Amino acid sequence: MTQGKKKKRAANRSIMLAKKIIIKDGGTPQGIGSPSVYHAVIVIFLEFFAWGLLTAPTLVVLHETFPKHTFLMNGLIQGVKGLLSFLSAPLIGALSDVWGRKSFLLLTVFFTCAPIPLMKISPWWYFAVISVSGVFAVTFSVVFAYVADITQEHERSMAYGLVSATFAASLVTSPAIGAYLGRVYGDSLVVVLATAIALLDICFILVAVPESLPEKMRPASWGAPISWEQADPFASLKKVGQDSIVLLICITVFLSYLPEAGQYSSFFLYLRQIMKFSPESVAAFIAVLGILSIIAQTIVLSLLMRSIGNKNTILLGLGFQILQLAWYGFGSEPWMMWAAGAVAAMSSITFPAVSALVSRTADADQQGVVQGMITGIRGLCNGLGPALYGFIFYIFHVELKELPITGTDLGTNTSPQHHFEQNSIIPGPPFLFGACSVLLALLVALFIPEHTNLSLRSSSWRKHCGSHSHPHCTQAPGEAKEPLLQDTNV
Repeated sequence: MTQGKKKKRAANRSIMLAKKIIIKDGGTPQGIGSPSVYHAVIVIFLEFFAWGLLTAPTLVVLHETFPKHTFLMNGLIQGVKGLLSFLSAPLIGALSDVWGRKSFLLLTVFFTCAPIPLMKISPWWYFAVISVSGVFAVTFSVVFAYVADITQEHERSMAYGLVSATFAASLVTSPAIGAYLGRVYGDSLVVVLATAIALLDICFILVAVPESLPEKMRPASWGAPISWEQADPFASLKKVGQDSIVLLICITVFLSYLPEAGQYSSFFLYLRQIMKFSPESVAAFIAVLGILSIIAQTIVLSLLMRSIGNKNTILLGLGFQILQLAWYGFGSEPWMMWAAGAVAAMSSITFPAVSALVSRTADADQQGVVQGMITGIRGLCNGLGPALYGFIFYIFHVELKELPITGTDLGTNTSPQHHFEQNSIIPGPPFLFGACSVLLALLVALFIPEHTNLSLRSSSWRKHCGSHSHPHCTQAPGEAKEPLLQDTNV
């Protein structure tokens, strides 16, 4: 086993050395310096900082555009975007293997940020373009592939952590900045600033970002065609039932992430319009929740993994998620939302713990296959969750017909009680549904063994690697599956 790991590391070092030699010989004339993780970090930060500025203005425009069925339309818009991202992410990852990362970084950032200036030009077109932009809203997929090109296997987890932390950091400050500028100078300035930052991101990619995958290292130069099996978004999902342990893990992920994806799409709208948070309060909520989540996923997660074990950490995270969603569902006061938000930060340990369990129990040659399944499940939830939450809000008649938004009440918190409370004792029905879903996930997770080896059959993977002289087939399957990682909802 030790000799195999040494050979694998030696092969990775050889590939990295070959890439550096090709780049040094003029394989990538464009860009500033050699490809690095910092190039990817700046691209991610600028893109999501621009969108974070628009948190408060988007909530206002959403209700003004769809005053009768705000939650339903929000769920449909985000659901269509998430589903399109799920379908397109593998294909874009496969195409970037052939045509290079830089061009697809430019493509994904451009189309992801294209709706921003439309917010003040035409709100209807703004939301329409947001839905369609899901086809290209997979910047994380290309960024993770970019990072995989320039790092060795033992460096990759730290590099991915840096990218994820940058994403969280961009959303800690930007909503608060956008809310303040909108209150003082108006939303038009916020939209102009977000557009300028998006253009800066595009210019940075054009001028400063070097290509991480030299032309001589691409499959096309070796005579290999595009891996259409890798480009199939349902390829990993088809293998779910081949192993009982994998099936339990995937069911747990689906039942727990479905309400999480729906919550991300509608919760800040819920805070603003139903719980009557001001834009500044929503921005502060996002910032505090982001900081607590970073602490939970680093310090707390590490302590729990060492003290109570991997499986118990998953169960604890699911327990926190049930409490959080139930609190959101029954809570009717702002302080309850803040308290539940602290619990929500603790529930963020679930998915990292699930990924760690898979990496520990799966065989070395099965890591990519199983991780690909979990990523596919999460991507599918990003499409189904928002639409499901919007539909539940709709059928429970949680509407905003009597709560028009004007420019004078954006900073106030004095609106009357929400009118639907007369007909319902549950302020947030979708969150209660989510709590029931996570309870089922907890019951399923109880049957996952703490230590086991996954014997998933990956004949199709081996068959694919054996049928093409593809340079990526010399890597571990986990490396080949990295471009399939999905974006999370902002």
